Amino acid sequence: MYGKSVAFSLGLGLLLLLLLITYSVIIGSVDIRSYFFPLLQPSPPGAASAAAAAAPPCANAGGPPLRVYMYDLPRRFHVGMVNRRSADDSPVTARNFPPWPRNSGLKRQHSVEYWMMGSLLYDGDAGGGGGGGGGSGGGREAVRVLDPESADVFFVPFFSSLSFNTHGHNMTDPATEIDRELQIDLLEFLRQSKYWQRSGGRDHVIPMTHPNAFRFLREQVNASILIVADFGRFSKTVSNLNKDVVAPYVHVVDSFVDDDIVDPYGLRPLLLFFRGRTVRKDEGIVRAKLAKILAGYDDVHYERSIATVESIKKSTQGMRLSKFCLHPAGDTPSSCRLFDAIVSHCIPVIVSDQIELPYEDEIDYSQFSIFFSVKEALKPGYMVDQLRLFPKERWIEMWKQLRTISHHYEFQYPPKKEDAVDMLWRQVKHKVPRVKLAVHRNRRLKIPDWWGRRR
Repeated sequence: MYGKSVAFSLGLGLLLLLLLITYSVIIGSVDIRSYFFPLLQPSPPGAASAAAAAAPPCANAGGPPLRVYMYDLPRRFHVGMVNRRSADDSPVTARNFPPWPRNSGLKRQHSVEYWMMGSLLYDGDAGGGGGGGGGSGGGREAVRVLDPESADVFFVPFFSSLSFNTHGHNMTDPATEIDRELQIDLLEFLRQSKYWQRSGGRDHVIPMTHPNAFRFLREQVNASILIVADFGRFSKTVSNLNKDVVAPYVHVVDSFVDDDIVDPYGLRPLLLFFRGRTVRKDEGIVRAKLAKILAGYDDVHYERSIATVESIKKSTQGMRLSKFCLHPAGDTPSSCRLFDAIVSHCIPVIVSDQIELPYEDEIDYSQFSIFFSVKEALKPGYMVDQLRLFPKERWIEMWKQLRTISHHYEFQYPPKKEDAVDMLWRQVKHKVPRVKLAVHRNRRLKIPDWWGRRR
């Protein structure tokens, strides 16, 4: 009797459920296909582009700006390398901050350190809102403070990338000793700072965007927030995503400010463009292999080249005439070429299995880039076939997205809100809670951190 009662109740419940679903389908409130087969549902036309338009790629999370104290280092650590003929040894301000030299060639791509320093000088001295005492910063992400006790982080204005390019580029040149001595002197200075001692350097920000920057003593600053282009030549004990910030290279081609908005697809006859060195180390050996695979296509330009003024001009023209721009790995996973493509509004085609990208917690690169694994790219004909099949409508969506986000990759002085340096300071700001946690824990621990000994 009990079994019959349970069966009757279950049957009645199923009947009521079927009646409810049938009624909902009739009045249009339930889509049976979406309920039972969600993966079969196509996205509404234009849904992706509409969503991208509705939500800006980057949005300021709000809150007060990051308070940054910048150490007052002698000029030989920074702008003295920008203008080596100058005998000026006065303190650097916004008013005497030297312009970046136009004839610097590829040194420019590693000049993030220069633009970060400039952004703080502008805030502190030139009415950028900071007033030198921690004002609003005109809505930007970081302001310079003159009282170190009020700082969230400490910026170390050592141009480590320019030091390598200036003094140690040939690695065995006697001038390399100057680069090493600068690193030794800097560490001596920092170790005498009570603020470095207080945190073990954890709340200090040090740019190192050249893969060989600070190469002699980088292990000595491995607790700091490093600004890097990628992790290709850094051990995990020195640099990693948990504590460090990935910066874009400073682009060397001119930005495409008057791109055609009527028919951008039709005015780019080349399918795929690459111009650069093809003999590289490590993962960069893919470049030589791609040179063979991509030979013989009329609409693919793959040329071996070295960086000169004339070569950069040709790359600028080539990118602006191409629908897709190839970014294979070089000696390290990333290179300036990716960011040249972005400011040229040429859809990046990224072939680099270990690449890390700037601002990726805020920007979805799949909205304006195409990714191939090295294995896929080396399949003869595969990559070109995929690009030829790429829908024009989707290409135009990506092109529009590039135009929307390209200002996030502009380094400039005076700095502007949401430009590359502003975005980098926001990334540093994201690291501060983790830094404070580490500093506070370290102050009360009486034994070595037991988390490091867990298995």
